[in-house]
Amino acid sequence: MKFALGFLALISSIALAQTPHPRPPITGISHIAVYAADPAAAEHYYVDIVGCEKRPDPEDRHGARYYVNSTQFVEVLPLIDKSSPNRLDHLAYNTTDAGRMALYLISKGLEITHTLYDPGDGSRLIEVKDPEGNTVQFVQPPANPQPVNAPNLVGHHIIHVGMLVHSREKEDTFYRAILDFKPYWYGGMKPDKIDWVSQQTPESHDWLEYMLTSGPSGGGIQDVSQHQLGVLNHFSIGVVSVPKTFAALKAANRLSQPDNHTQIGKDGKWQLNLFDPDGTRLEYMEFSNVEKPCCSDFTAPNPSPSE
Repeated sequence: MKFALGFLALISSIALAQTPHPRPPITGISHIAVYAADPAAAEHYYVDIVGCEKRPDPEDRHGARYYVNSTQFVEVLPLIDKSSPNRLDHLAYNTTDAGRMALYLISKGLEITHTLYDPGDGSRLIEVKDPEGNTVQFVQPPANPQPVNAPNLVGHHIIHVGMLVHSREKEDTFYRAILDFKPYWYGGMKPDKIDWVSQQTPESHDWLEYMLTSGPSGGGIQDVSQHQLGVLNHFSIGVVSVPKTFAALKAANRLSQPDNHTQIGKDGKWQLNLFDPDGTRLEYMEFSNVEKPCCSDFTAPNPSPSE
């Protein structure tokens, strides 16, 4: 902690003396961190159903990490506030240099709320708040990340994360104007309403999806329940074929109600939704659309299985 505070003071003083600072590359999604009321049930889901490799959480000894690949994972933390329906703690993105990212963000007037250099796995991370108060981490992965041993995974790339957003315009001042996220797609349940806005990280094809409080067809989210928040605050694993993914999971008895059907979303992509014991949604999604998307065309390349 003392080292982290000293590092923060150092980069703050440097940032004040030398501005502006260039933004280091943001190379994709690092992880999503969620709360679990029952850690054992969460472990069963993420290991036995999804197929991730479980590892200790160097940030929180009471938590766990469930790896999809060597630099992407789901962080599961013990639920502290049982009165809250929220199960999202933070979203995180990979960067090539956490220190330079801190300097860049400070030069833009943002406060670094937390720094952690080498929590035990060789990574470095910083933490800020976005305009709506959501916690956002930037992670510099270890120089030599440990390979993942997870033979039962049916997808090995977190291609997007989604979160509840109240104001698209306010969030754009951070993700678009400061971080340079680039437009990807937007759409809604009806062509004249925008319910979802997606933007890719600047140096990858991974994307962040605003789940707008306009709700389905602009009618508003009437019930911001634990279930509703689990749908909005979600993540997606890319797969080559959703029908084949469904068949493989069903044959292995890894599906249960209501996770028993596939669908083509408004973006024209096949998807299959699963939910962890606390309601956080996992979308298995194909990398490319098979139908023309509603509402807007894609304005950046789709991710690919080779990424």
